[in-house]
Amino acid sequence: MAKLKSEIALTCPCCGAVLVVDKNLNRVISHEEPPREDRPDLDYAAQLVDQERARREAVFQQSVESEKSRGDALSRRFDEALRQARQEPVTKPTRDFDLD
Repeated sequence: MAKLKSEIALTCPCCGAVLVVDKNLNRVISHEEPPREDRPDLDYAAQLVDQERARREAVFQQSVESEKSRGDALSRRFDEALRQARQEPVTKPTRDFDLD
C-alpha cells in the first residue's frame, strides 16, 4: 500500500483498519476501513421492500373492494329504514306553538 519510502502502512490493532502515514508530514495520508461482519445484505433489503410493496397493494385492493360494497350496504340500510318508516303511522308533528 505504501508507495513512497516516507509512507508507512499500519494496521490498527483495535478496528483492523489500514492507515498510511507519511513520516515527513507526520500525518495520516489515507485509511481503509476493515470489512464489516454486520454489513446488511442488500438482497435481503430488496426482498423486504418487495414484501412491503405487496402488502401495501393487498391493503389497497381490500379497501377498494370495501368501498365498492359500501354503497350496496348503505342502500340496503336505506331500504330497510324506508320500509320501517312506511309501517309507522303518520302523525302530525307537534309545534312549539301548540304546546302553550
